[in-house]
Amino acid sequence: MLGHGWRRSHGVRCGGIVDLKEAEAAIRAAVGQAEDMATLRKDEIFINLSCGHPESRHLNIRWPIGGREIGDADMRRITTEGRMRALTEGRSAIHTLPLDYAVDETQGVPDPRGHLCDHLSARMHVIDANTTALRNVEAVLSRVDLTIAGMVSAPLASGLAVLNEEERDLGVTVVDMGGGTTSIAVFSEGRLIHTASIPIGGQHITRDIAHGLSTSIDNAERLKTMHGSAEISSGDDQEMVLVQLIGDNDHHYVRIPRSRIVSIIHPRVEETLEMVNDRLEMAGLGPAADGRVVLTGGGSLLEGIGPMAARVLNRRVRLGHPRHIHGLPENPATWPMFATSAGLLAWAAGAGDALNDTGISDVRPTGLFRRFVDFIRDRV
Repeated sequence: MLGHGWRRSHGVRCGGIVDLKEAEAAIRAAVGQAEDMATLRKDEIFINLSCGHPESRHLNIRWPIGGREIGDADMRRITTEGRMRALTEGRSAIHTLPLDYAVDETQGVPDPRGHLCDHLSARMHVIDANTTALRNVEAVLSRVDLTIAGMVSAPLASGLAVLNEEERDLGVTVVDMGGGTTSIAVFSEGRLIHTASIPIGGQHITRDIAHGLSTSIDNAERLKTMHGSAEISSGDDQEMVLVQLIGDNDHHYVRIPRSRIVSIIHPRVEETLEMVNDRLEMAGLGPAADGRVVLTGGGSLLEGIGPMAARVLNRRVRLGHPRHIHGLPENPATWPMFATSAGLLAWAAGAGDALNDTGISDVRPTGLFRRFVDFIRDRV
């Protein structure tokens, strides 16, 4: 990593853009900081997708081959067919990832190119999102003279950053606890088999503290970071914390026991983890994840969250931070905050190819003309 920039998120709520001007200012500042550190200027970027109510589903596709040899064009066509069948009004496909192939009656063919057959079948994992939300992302980036080289599902990016190959093969669930959303990705047999997003994150905890203690958002964030915990401990009643109250007098402070802060944080975190567990159970993915969870994202830095996650999810839990990325901020304790960004770098460098044995790129260009060219290419 040559440069990085960080700014508190503005104009964004639950992963979606709600104020174009505020979002533009935050993006401009973060990108400018990263470019200054790297002494480079970029006009194309990879972005993570957490807006637009992303959904994850599986499709079975059967494509006629007619007894000839399967080639790259057939692989593109069956992927395009998956995208076309996945289309619903107002939504756009972000990823179409192959889970497995079948050549006629032969199942489990990792790469069918070169095989002779009558029909090629594929089970596809499609991730799509609300088209209007995606256009708003494009609009705010155009204001800072940036174009999208590729969109990557946020939990997929995090998984690429924090997991090793063995974990992806044996089965694991990644839970990325971000500011506005908590994202879930389930990997099994080296494939991404499910994603989900919950519109609750660290910002909700901060607002809970601000409301509960009548303090500002900035002070609430500081209290969460310095004195917060997901679990209540025996000494919390004796530890006193100074809190600045909202009002005309900037010097109006009160002392409260730490247990009061923890009592605000605990139910929100527990609720979030219970929602994660519900999503996994609804998808029927308990056995696929093989009892392992990797927590990452800024929310995973909260004290006590590991034991709580292990209890609520009934799985083994570890904290994940980006792997094999040089140039991260000096303090390793902050690295989980950069998991998604590090995953975008990994994706841009080709790490996503491991999820697609055929090597047919899943990055979709943006812009009307570029999309038209891509549409034609997929059918040639």
